Amino acid sequence: MADDEGVKNIEQIHPRDFSWKFWPVVPLYPYGKRRTIRKEVVKDTIWTFDQLQGIFYVVVPIRMTVAKLESGGLLVYAPVAPTIECIRLVNELVAEHGDVKYIILPTISGLEHKVFVGPFARFFANAQVFVAPKQWSFPLNLPLSWLGLPSKRTHFLPEDNSKVPFADEFDYAILGPIELGPGRFAEVAFFHKRSHTLLVTDSVISIPEDPPAIAQLDPYPLMFHAKDKASDIVADNRENRRQGWQRISLFALYFQPSVLEVIAWSQVFRDALKAPERSKKAYFGLFPFKWHPDWKRSFDALRGNGRLFVAPILQTLILNRAPRETLDWANKVASWNFQQIIPCHFDSPIQASPQQFRQAFSFLEKQPVAGFSNSYLLPEEDFKLLRDIDAGLNKFGIVPPANEKV
Repeated sequence: MADDEGVKNIEQIHPRDFSWKFWPVVPLYPYGKRRTIRKEVVKDTIWTFDQLQGIFYVVVPIRMTVAKLESGGLLVYAPVAPTIECIRLVNELVAEHGDVKYIILPTISGLEHKVFVGPFARFFANAQVFVAPKQWSFPLNLPLSWLGLPSKRTHFLPEDNSKVPFADEFDYAILGPIELGPGRFAEVAFFHKRSHTLLVTDSVISIPEDPPAIAQLDPYPLMFHAKDKASDIVADNRENRRQGWQRISLFALYFQPSVLEVIAWSQVFRDALKAPERSKKAYFGLFPFKWHPDWKRSFDALRGNGRLFVAPILQTLILNRAPRETLDWANKVASWNFQQIIPCHFDSPIQASPQQFRQAFSFLEKQPVAGFSNSYLLPEEDFKLLRDIDAGLNKFGIVPPANEKV
């Protein structure tokens, strides 16, 4: 698959090459079929591997990053599904730059990241696996061995990052674990010194205006969410792909932004009977959404011209449980001289400074620190559903209450 374009003619790929048979462990769309796009970010140094995942066609990229080591070989951050296609693309780098030496699991809870590490490690029998400490998984807290991680070559990342064999080339900082009642959250940010590149999992993101390349290999989810009503027949063109993507982004990050109404199910069923497409693929014509005419204002406020920000779900349900700890972590990360950031989701790479990274966390502060502002904050009205979820979880004692801003 060519790095320049990131897409190979789909007719040249056999379906078995992107088959993922373990999809029932984490049953997310596109289930057993996962395409992979590789992109060279820094010449002969950094590559990203994008796949797709989601629920109800709310699909976003999930990303693995591979870095070339000066000492020879490769480090892999946050593996994705090791399909035949994916492993072939990795092995093309192995043939040129050396074997995979280290595999990093930088999170502790998300099965959508964790489930791939064991199967990926089997393809690289000499690689050492390093995982974030205090591992935990939801909905079941499974032992790492049950997820296939090789016990004899799996290690927890120590707090002292000088004690790992790749310390000369990478710094890292561990956030958490943040206790969330029945679970916990943690993330490990990695800084590749030579390329001035920061690798993160979920902590910060940026939203592109147009759908990423991986989402355009099969545009059906984009077309589904470009509809205004069940009876619409949407043309596959750039404008509609963009509209579908922007609405998907609002779904993924807010669940239900203020510009979206959920239609009564009695009306949904009546509309489904009139839908031109009532196949299983189209959810039998069911389309319980109604977007306000000015819905795009919410997307524009969310995107903020491509600025860096913390996802609303993390702001409302997770990081506000440990504001001081999160800010201390953000300060440490911001002390590194990176020039670009590669998250595991949405846009990549993001050209951003340490100051911009630190400013993304100012929602945790009563008063922004000198040189920062709160002018970038997301519209409060779009947080309503997330605030309601937070209040419900607190009411029943499922999660601890949020702490005061620092």
